[in-house]
Amino acid sequence: MVSNSAKKIFILGLTQNGRAFRPSDWAERLAGVMSQFRPGGPQPGSHLGYSPWCIPTSVHGARCVVVDPELRDYDVMAWDFCMNFAKDNDLQISQGEPQSKVS
Repeated sequence: MVSNSAKKIFILGLTQNGRAFRPSDWAERLAGVMSQFRPGGPQPGSHLGYSPWCIPTSVHGARCVVVDPELRDYDVMAWDFCMNFAKDNDLQISQGEPQSKVS
């Protein structure tokens, strides 16, 4: 469960048993779907960049998506989509940057 006071949520591209999640571009795909959710709402061309509330990156060599809790305040269904994506795919979730990669 994610705390309401969490700063940033990291959805790691690692399953609970430490296997890499596939496809390898899953983080960019998830962030691309979420690109319309941004401060001020969708704007012309906003689909060409990631939302500041859902950013793909890597941490300790693992692909991940950083989800800002402000997304929950803006659109709870978008937040639930991200959290359910992680849950449905058995992905690890970290409140704050993970300290080390789980193998």
